[in-house]
Amino acid sequence: MIEQQFIEYVVKQLVDHPDDVVVERITDDRGILLKLTVSAEDLGRVIGKHGATAQSLRNLLRALGTKNNDHYNLKIVDVDKPEDAEETDDSAEQTTSNATEKPETVETPTTETVENESALTKKTREELADLDDLDI
Repeated sequence: MIEQQFIEYVVKQLVDHPDDVVVERITDDRGILLKLTVSAEDLGRVIGKHGATAQSLRNLLRALGTKNNDHYNLKIVDVDKPEDAEETDDSAEQTTSNATEKPETVETPTTETVENESALTKKTREELADLDDLDI
């Protein structure tokens, strides 16, 4: 129970809508799963850039698990996408893949895109060359 209160406390400090924070605790054979549900507006804050905040929460749980001789998992639930829809979407994709498939359209890069990439590549190479000249 301490892990549930811990995650709830930390997340409530991060979000704009602390009343919407819900932590559900589920015990199974692999350990303890904590399902974290927050407001849709706060989901980005809890996940963080490139998942950094979520990974930090998991690291803190791992440390707590080491102390308590338990294994904790954290799942952040997206309230806009119900869990049942994930399973339904997967099975629907498998069914349609067996049927006649519509070929995907592949966008070919335009000359403008290629010129922008080459300009960016050229600029990056020049900056790297400048760094190579530095005596560190």
